[in-house]
Amino acid sequence: MTNIKGTAMSLWTKMNRVQAQLSKHKWLKSILPLALLLLLAAGATTYLPKSVKGGTCTPSPCPTATDPGPRPLPATAGGFLGTLSANEVQIEPSITAEFDRVHDVVVTSPTDGGLGPVFNANSCQTCHAYPAAGGSSPPSNPLFNVYQYNGASNSMPFFETSTGPILEARFINQPGTTIPDGNVHQLFTIQGRADAPGCTLAQPNFNQASTEGNLVLRQVTPTYGDGLIEVVRNIAIIDNMNSNLTEKASLGITGHPNYSGNDGSIQRFGWKAQVRSTLLMSALQMNVEMGVTNETYPTEINQTAGCLFNPVPETVTNFTPGILTEMFPGDYSRTEYFIQWLNPPTPGPSSSATKNGKTQFTNAGCVYCHTTSFTTPHTSRPALDSITISLYSDLIVHHMGPGLADGLPQGGAGPDEFRTSPLWGIGQRLWFLHDGRTANIVTAIEDHYSVANTSYVQSEANQTVVNFNNLSKTNQQDLVDFLRSL
Repeated sequence: MTNIKGTAMSLWTKMNRVQAQLSKHKWLKSILPLALLLLLAAGATTYLPKSVKGGTCTPSPCPTATDPGPRPLPATAGGFLGTLSANEVQIEPSITAEFDRVHDVVVTSPTDGGLGPVFNANSCQTCHAYPAAGGSSPPSNPLFNVYQYNGASNSMPFFETSTGPILEARFINQPGTTIPDGNVHQLFTIQGRADAPGCTLAQPNFNQASTEGNLVLRQVTPTYGDGLIEVVRNIAIIDNMNSNLTEKASLGITGHPNYSGNDGSIQRFGWKAQVRSTLLMSALQMNVEMGVTNETYPTEINQTAGCLFNPVPETVTNFTPGILTEMFPGDYSRTEYFIQWLNPPTPGPSSSATKNGKTQFTNAGCVYCHTTSFTTPHTSRPALDSITISLYSDLIVHHMGPGLADGLPQGGAGPDEFRTSPLWGIGQRLWFLHDGRTANIVTAIEDHYSVANTSYVQSEANQTVVNFNNLSKTNQQDLVDFLRSL
């Protein structure tokens, strides 16, 4: 596996360096086609669309459908649930302001958080931006407005491009060892910033990690409808997993939940379903992505002397007398409310083609992992109560084979296993798969296919991809158009 990933990441590194050089040297444009051919000859085919491998397709026949591209703005997502109570609606401005807040290093109020010492972004909205706040990466990578903000001395990691998705980095093993790692390694530090005088703190060596096959990249997941996903009962997920077993067996589909090691509940957020709740996700991401300590994660990830400027935790419940009620919770709690109350995306217009596409989605077998819907139980929050949600996910993890394997286990999810990504909102999404390797839905479908090797079993999606490729041209295209209508 190390050799496969190392070669693939080395290819990715080279291609990004070529792109970077093009912006500096116009003469390089003339040799780009030759350079790309040489890179293709280097081998790492797991990062290339199936349709360009030697002029043939695996599996054959080659797909005939084309991706029409994302539906244009305005966004059909980003609004709050229409069933919120009057009191909940009253605090919407506060929780939206918190999601949008740009964090600096020095804490200035009891509800302000301190950036760093290491971080990936300086606000939630920076990464969760498209097609509206709460989504995923926008067309232009906003990290290029962040990495040297306020005098920071960071350089941009090679895998971040100005027109590509925002990517988070993890290491499989601790650098230079065989000791498992798996943690996020933040892209940037506060060194050089005007509000971090005297801090000396180097960025991780991502180039070396890539060369050693030790670098794992993850793109940003959208958060729309997460409050509804959160309350789906474990038994509903299990019952769905145990349904249609004959059909699933014929397709090679199994899958299993990623259970919490603490209470046995089914985790459901993150690329490997490694987090259980929106509160934990909000608190975790505030600490991991921005370096803001809070009452759930109260210690700095990096504790380098000279780079710690605030007492911890940096955001706390605000007990100041006479404050507005909505200012009482800490930043991470208000961020949780923002995520918890976001409406699911609204599908685009239906047509005879998209209706047929939905039928073909079932005929090909896609629906047996991308389960159409769940219904939330009776809850103490009326806005989340007894709602049928069309998320198109079974919320469990599946083997995806060596082509998508990232070598990184998380909880009960193995190094080639991923949660079935919810498809709602995919019609306006820009990049696909865990590492954002493609902007083309057809390529993303094809990349679900992967044969077994000495390290990994075959992808559970193989037969479904074969079925898709064997659909008629019209049925294939209708299926793709159906996806872009979601």
